[in-house]
Amino acid sequence: MDPYKYRPSSAYNSPFFTTNSGAPVWNNNSSLTVGSRGPVLLEDYHLVEKLANFDRERIPERVVHARGASAKGFFEVTHDISQLTCADFLRSPGVQTPVIVRFSTVIHERGSPETLRDPRGFAVKFYTREGNFDMVGNNFPVFFVRDGMKFPDMVHALKPNPKSHIQENWRIVDFFSHHPESLHMFTFLFDDIGIPQDYRHMEGSGVNTYTLISKTGKAHYVKFHWKPTCGVKSLLEEEAIKIGGSNHSHATQDLYDSIAAGNYPEWKLFIQTIDPDHEDRFDFDPLDVTKTWPEDIIPLQPVGRLVLNKNIDNFFNENEQLAFCPSIVVPGIYYSDDKLLQTRIFSYSDTQRHRLGPNYLQLPANAPKASHHNNHYDGFMNFMHRDEEVDYFPSRYDPVRHAERYPIPSALLKGKREKSIIEKENNFKQPGERYRSFAPDRQERFIRRWIEALSDKRVTYEIRSIWISYWSQADKSLGQKLASRLNMRPSM
Repeated sequence: MDPYKYRPSSAYNSPFFTTNSGAPVWNNNSSLTVGSRGPVLLEDYHLVEKLANFDRERIPERVVHARGASAKGFFEVTHDISQLTCADFLRSPGVQTPVIVRFSTVIHERGSPETLRDPRGFAVKFYTREGNFDMVGNNFPVFFVRDGMKFPDMVHALKPNPKSHIQENWRIVDFFSHHPESLHMFTFLFDDIGIPQDYRHMEGSGVNTYTLISKTGKAHYVKFHWKPTCGVKSLLEEEAIKIGGSNHSHATQDLYDSIAAGNYPEWKLFIQTIDPDHEDRFDFDPLDVTKTWPEDIIPLQPVGRLVLNKNIDNFFNENEQLAFCPSIVVPGIYYSDDKLLQTRIFSYSDTQRHRLGPNYLQLPANAPKASHHNNHYDGFMNFMHRDEEVDYFPSRYDPVRHAERYPIPSALLKGKREKSIIEKENNFKQPGERYRSFAPDRQERFIRRWIEALSDKRVTYEIRSIWISYWSQADKSLGQKLASRLNMRPSM
């Protein structure tokens, strides 16, 4: 029997993209938003189907961030920002909140070496008195793509070849050659900081833009930043090969051993804030995750400190079953129209329901420490003992009521339904500035890594030309150096 004879006709025969039901997809690059900047509309069926299918591609390992290590501790407020947010756990200096933190690599499998060049996850779960707050981020302050519609494609390109199961540069540079917005992220990933020495010597960033809401309802866009008190340290290629060849779990062991020895890792939390009324003052879109907010214009404000002083008790329960979702917020912290964040609000919780089950928030590591009450009954692996007779709302037999109202952003939304990119792309300025900030030897190592990536035998002349054009627009001398070493002509 020819197994391909019975392959569904929609799998390969259509000359254009379709949904699983065969409907034509006229735009596979942009989410459906209100206006060009958002927010994203849940009625974008293709987006939801694409993310939902992607979230269920692998079981039981995480699709991304499979390799990770966790630890517990506390967050302590050191500076008063109560004028910016009514979040209870940030109410005043001295307030402490228990936390659990998970560090991870992103692309590679659960048993992969922790010395591979890859972004690192930095996720913090705050067990506050008003429920949990998940601050889900990375060690870099920017991201590869700005619209979650492209997230599954991006991960596919970074993951191993589905035919050979080998990660290959030609796939990576091919995909990102269509997305010049990725240049800024590559100035981090292909930089010397692309392989952190371990998790303790690594910065963290919330990446996405959230919104802080004050008691009076005033909103400010916010970005979160973690700075390690012990400094940032990274591995060059030779060091990574040596360490990875002797211990593929070196970062996990370093975290565990440091805490066991009483050498508790610590980070300072800083924020940057922008008044939404001022967002048009910049030459970039503040909600674009491929951009940083210049610190000389938008300075870092200290907030508190994070201390990890207790190792987890069980790796499976508190690392493998630990689940983070950017959608889990508390009063005083809300989302923005950041297109990547808008899609992550759905995708992360959806993938956890698939991987761990619909009741994953009942697992001890994920459950809130605060009291909670709802009518979410039954389902797979529901182990909460309940004996109530009323499982609906409202009821005169159950005194439960609505909580006190808290403010959320109330900006007026106006725009057409449309699939489009933002107006202020400005893809080349910040990557060029970052490259020029490198010392000459650091620039040389960055160039060598790009030469290696573009020298893959399956990378075509066209793709090399595109990348030389991109890097030339970021920095003319960088484009010239790449072209010279690849025996090509620089182009703009």
